[in-house]
Amino acid sequence: MSLFDQALVAGVLIGLLSGLVGTLVVLRRRAFFTVALTHATFPGGVVAAILGVNIVIGAAAMGLLLVALMLALGRIRRQGRQVAAGIVLSFGYALGMFLHTLNPQLPTKVESFLTGSILGLSTTNLLLIVIALVVTSAVLLLLWKELLFSSFDRPGFVAAGYREGRAEVISLLLITAAVVVTMPAIGSILAIAMLAAPAAAARALTRNVAWMLPLACLLGALAAVVGLYASLRFDLAAGGAIALAAAGIFVLARVAGAAREALARRAAARVGA
Repeated sequence: MSLFDQALVAGVLIGLLSGLVGTLVVLRRRAFFTVALTHATFPGGVVAAILGVNIVIGAAAMGLLLVALMLALGRIRRQGRQVAAGIVLSFGYALGMFLHTLNPQLPTKVESFLTGSILGLSTTNLLLIVIALVVTSAVLLLLWKELLFSSFDRPGFVAAGYREGRAEVISLLLITAAVVVTMPAIGSILAIAMLAAPAAAARALTRNVAWMLPLACLLGALAAVVGLYASLRFDLAAGGAIALAAAGIFVLARVAGAAREALARRAAARVGA
């Protein structure tokens, strides 16, 4: 298998994982949290590079630490989760740049942490993506109704005897895992494009949540494939090309969704007339 073929396999797997986790991000309105987390894993990757271990290990440790920090800050009275996420975002990115500046001898450039290198992805990191995809699929298969209930009706969810904290922690851990395992491939900064854009595009195309999940996976895989072939054809950075493809799919989906709604309104007006 060539490096490009392996990158295609990794891209499809990342697209599927992003579709699954991205649906939670969109439905639970955790986009800003995800942005903060993508920045927060950056210093963990730098520390791992300094220690000479896989950057996924450092990113995972830092991600879990900062998820706990955000949950703690979010519980402070009169302070929302958005404030906590904003604090962590700034802190994580600044700390990563600071550590990288203090260690100029690192063989890994800062750009590789931020944008990834899917064409140079190791077999170990590819295996971690597969494991994350399998675990995420299993969790959603078992707890999808519970997570969906919590996303749309939190007061009713709590009144029914469920624990909101459990649903929140599970969601955050799945998001963290997706960000961490995709970091070597698409970077800590560009991960938000894959985690948000395909799922947001799926929601623009369908109102049926049951269809949103598989559609988000399909669009995520499509963004990865289109981005990789575009990077090969036009000599672009693979991570950036994938992010641009995901953004382009979202724009097209929004246009298509708006056109569909306009047609539906016209049809309803004609029937009413």
